[in-house]
Amino acid sequence: MTYAAETLEGWYCLNVFYKIDWKGWKTLSPNEREESLEEIFALWRKWADIEAKSEGSHALFQIIGHKADLMFMFLRPNMHELIQIEMAFNKTKFAEYTIPSTSYISIVELSNYLPKGEDPYSRPEIRSRLYPNVPDADYLCFYPMNKLREGEDNWYMLPPDERNQMMRSHSLIGRKYAGKVKQIILGSVGFDDFEWGVALFANNPVHFKKLIYEMRFDEVSARFGEFGSFFIGKNLSKEGFNHLLQL
Repeated sequence: MTYAAETLEGWYCLNVFYKIDWKGWKTLSPNEREESLEEIFALWRKWADIEAKSEGSHALFQIIGHKADLMFMFLRPNMHELIQIEMAFNKTKFAEYTIPSTSYISIVELSNYLPKGEDPYSRPEIRSRLYPNVPDADYLCFYPMNKLREGEDNWYMLPPDERNQMMRSHSLIGRKYAGKVKQIILGSVGFDDFEWGVALFANNPVHFKKLIYEMRFDEVSARFGEFGSFFIGKNLSKEGFNHLLQL
């Protein structure tokens, strides 16, 4: 008999991707560009205040390749705050010189393997994973994924013990990269086109390749994994963002 896996949920997450309209941006005078950036920095200061109070987290990444130029990542206690963040950005002058390329809506998720009757939200190590700060790493790898539901390879029709055993084996590969790669697992069933989003963070991007390649040989990925587009980005500070937009 199959049943739905029990999950724990933490902060809501919005990943939103933009391309920069460089042609339009270049038509602005230096003063106009400076005013546009200062408007963004005013929002950035608000985001930093929220993070300082442990009421959310955020980061900006410069995406490598043609899929996007920028990716904002926001973590907040509720979806309403994500809506407010997106609207505040869209009303800025700078937003007039960006083109949304894609987005991803989700919520931080963990599987609950604790004994019945134990409150997982009371455990500090679990709370830190459900309500994380975006790791301060140089690089990001983000991708969405599904578990297959095709014929004999239907993840959701497997017995619970079989699913749990395969996931434990799968997680052992990730543990080999402890200290090299940090991850945030994002549940998106009912929120977006895929079932999960995976955000990986590392100072050396080659660790993304090694980790994901090794996981390809594990049955969970080899038999049941279906993946969307991959995005690789470089962490941008305010200073780095300002430098990027200077002509």
